[in-house]
Amino acid sequence: MVPRSRSYPLSATPVTIFAHLLVIAVTTLVLVWLLDKREGLAFISDDKLKIFNVHPLLMIIGFVLIGGEAIMAYKTIPGTRRAQKATHFILHLIALASGILGVYVIFKFHHEAGIRNMYTLHSWLGMITICLYGLQWLLAFFSYVFPGAKMSVRAAYLPWHSFFGLVIFFLAICTAETGIVQKFIFLGLFKNQEALILNFIGLLLILFAISVGLAVVLPRIY
Repeated sequence: MVPRSRSYPLSATPVTIFAHLLVIAVTTLVLVWLLDKREGLAFISDDKLKIFNVHPLLMIIGFVLIGGEAIMAYKTIPGTRRAQKATHFILHLIALASGILGVYVIFKFHHEAGIRNMYTLHSWLGMITICLYGLQWLLAFFSYVFPGAKMSVRAAYLPWHSFFGLVIFFLAICTAETGIVQKFIFLGLFKNQEALILNFIGLLLILFAISVGLAVVLPRIY
């Protein structure tokens, strides 16, 4: 007699827990880097590097990490589907606002420091990502929030919304990674403690991207 095969479904829960831990780790490393190894943070300062430092803070923590949490909201937020949807929507709004402010800050820094804009792959990817993110948010707002499309249209658009949401998120990760590499080149960071911190930030962001992708694919098992 052939024994029955057993399936062991993998839940999204341990993956999302790991992703939350990565959020804490990346946030800690970014703050240590900017506050301890760099010159600190400021929107207005004679030290232009303090203005620049606001950019990675907003883009990594505010845009990438919160954006990833927004994607996982349906797997991490307990309660009704309505509560999960509201959390998903609000977190994406916060991420979008952080991204827009982060773009403004880097343009402000370039203007005050006399540096030309949009001359690197990092800047191109960043502008493409923030524009697509804004377009995705607007389409979702008018499809699912207000005034809301017909149910048939919502159902047809949902797979594309999920697909492009992940694509844009992975673009944001690529943008962050190219930004880290760019910082290495500009500052000549190769053999000091700051380089180690940036390497860990880059590595943990990749793990975070993988975790978010898995959390979307895996089911939530109660």
